[in-house]
Amino acid sequence: MKNNQRIFGIAFLFALLPLFAGAQGQWGRPQPGLKGKLEGALVDSLSGQPVEFATVVVLKAGTQEQVDGTITDEKGRFKLFVEVGTYDVQLSFLGYQTKVLRNLRLTKRKPDLDLKRIFFTPESLSLEEVTVSAEASTVENRVDKIVYHADKDATNAGGDAADVLRKVPLLSVDLDGNVSLRGSSNLRILINGKPSSMFATSVADALKTIPADQIKSVEVITTPSAKYDGEGSGGIINIITKKKSVEGFTGSVNSSLGTRNNSLSLNLAAAKGRFGLNANGSGFFFLPNDGTWNYNRFDTLGDGQIRHLQQSGTNTASRQGFHGSIGAFYDINAYNSINSSFRINGFNFPREGANNALLDDPARQIVENSLRQSEDDMLIYGFDWTNDYTKKFADQPERELVFAVQLSGNINDRSGSLLQSGNFPYLAIDERYDNDGTNLETTFQLDYTHPFSKKVKLEIGAKSVLRDLESQYRFDTLSAEQRYAIDQSRSDVFNYNQNVYAGYASFNIKVGDNYGLVAGARYERTDIRGEYNSELPAFQNDYANLLPSIILSRTFKNYSSLKLSYNQRIQRPSLFYINPFTQQSDRNNLQEGNPQLQPEVTHQLELGYNTFVKGVVLSGALYFRHTDDIIESI
Repeated sequence: MKNNQRIFGIAFLFALLPLFAGAQGQWGRPQPGLKGKLEGALVDSLSGQPVEFATVVVLKAGTQEQVDGTITDEKGRFKLFVEVGTYDVQLSFLGYQTKVLRNLRLTKRKPDLDLKRIFFTPESLSLEEVTVSAEASTVENRVDKIVYHADKDATNAGGDAADVLRKVPLLSVDLDGNVSLRGSSNLRILINGKPSSMFATSVADALKTIPADQIKSVEVITTPSAKYDGEGSGGIINIITKKKSVEGFTGSVNSSLGTRNNSLSLNLAAAKGRFGLNANGSGFFFLPNDGTWNYNRFDTLGDGQIRHLQQSGTNTASRQGFHGSIGAFYDINAYNSINSSFRINGFNFPREGANNALLDDPARQIVENSLRQSEDDMLIYGFDWTNDYTKKFADQPERELVFAVQLSGNINDRSGSLLQSGNFPYLAIDERYDNDGTNLETTFQLDYTHPFSKKVKLEIGAKSVLRDLESQYRFDTLSAEQRYAIDQSRSDVFNYNQNVYAGYASFNIKVGDNYGLVAGARYERTDIRGEYNSELPAFQNDYANLLPSIILSRTFKNYSSLKLSYNQRIQRPSLFYINPFTQQSDRNNLQEGNPQLQPEVTHQLELGYNTFVKGVVLSGALYFRHTDDIIESI
């Protein structure tokens, strides 16, 4: 597979870059509390020799409040990282006269200060750190979203992301891990505010690769503003992972053992001054399990007769997977920061089964009885590499410019075999199949926030997503000479390109103390090209969508609020629905994609109210949803 080698050659190269470039986190989110560097070297004023083990104390300017401290090394040098501000530095050592350097300024533009050679020594008095914190409730109801704080729920230990989502209000997760919001599975799932290729093929399997102990919170957005991508007609789920930036080094190991699911995860984080690095990895293994199933289908024919298909069988399946990420951040100063992260994941899903089928077809006046044995192995793995640069402005703290780039790759390899026998010769089947799919996606995004005043803020931005998909599918059938030969009529290479270009503008307006308005629109243009290696005709499909969004809110006393909103969303067909490969493990239930599908367009109107009564949050909502051009299996 040349494409596989190409994508993972890129992935291996990019996996090394976050060590030098940037950080894991949300697009453009710098680390809080910019730190500057204060350094110098202490020498004896008479001999010129370095003074070892001298004490250095940093004080708030004009006070005796100690901020930080250290001792000099064997060369008399010291280095401290403190937040930008104005400080006094006190130097002392036994046998030397104490010296105080006053009004040393570390600014946001120039956060680093080198004191060079100093002929006196500082003193250190270490104070224990005092942390004042307040525990947030597990569920928080905001005007534009519902937030579930997973890190506040101890029962999440040992599970995966699907287990966490089962506890989030408005979400439903079935036993297989499929997620729906208010009955709709057309969702946009984000990781730290960014899309991920890991959800392109199977959301349920991707969620199993994310350990629950790596999730900080989950945001459910039923009425996204124009800033968010237009895709996801049912809404948006944003999974926020934990990001530790404490000074020093931290780590943790978690494991879970059970009769079905076994997992192991490792988390590491290190921070020094304005630079930080974090990494985590995990793996899981589902023990093989057996299952039985029954299926009945009744078809009414044109003359009123009933065709009946009855199937039953057993199958055995297991799952193995892994997930890992590495990220870094660097705050150049208070106004410029760089973030980068690299994420990789994969899972394997082998299964085999035996199926008995009985088809009573009165139109052909026959009764078919067959036994089908099948094996299927699915291997999916991919990566996401994200980088962003954030520019803030000294005159307006809320003014912000963010430029982001993301490269994602996903490989889906599927192979299997089918052996079938029956009471008619044409029911005999002996064949093998293979379907290798690749998806390479490049995203460029620019966002700008401009506050005109404390009550009026404008958000504008542009984004382009370039998707390049390829699906190679092949069937080999056992010939009369007892050799497997390729079936050219069912084998081909399908190339699919989907490019999305978008721009948006959104106003956030506060009217008085109680009213709020978020209004905007997003324009998205989609260009699609598809072609086959065979003689099948190429095709193209272009369309544009203007997606308005408006949220009107009213707050009352006792933290109560009322919200009325309208928005328009689209749902483009996923790779599952456009892949022309025909899954024929069951000839009575064929699965084949349609590359020329149009997107769904959804209109949603919602009225919501929430209040706070004696420590309990009560919320309710009425909504109306209308969808055109629904995508569904037939």
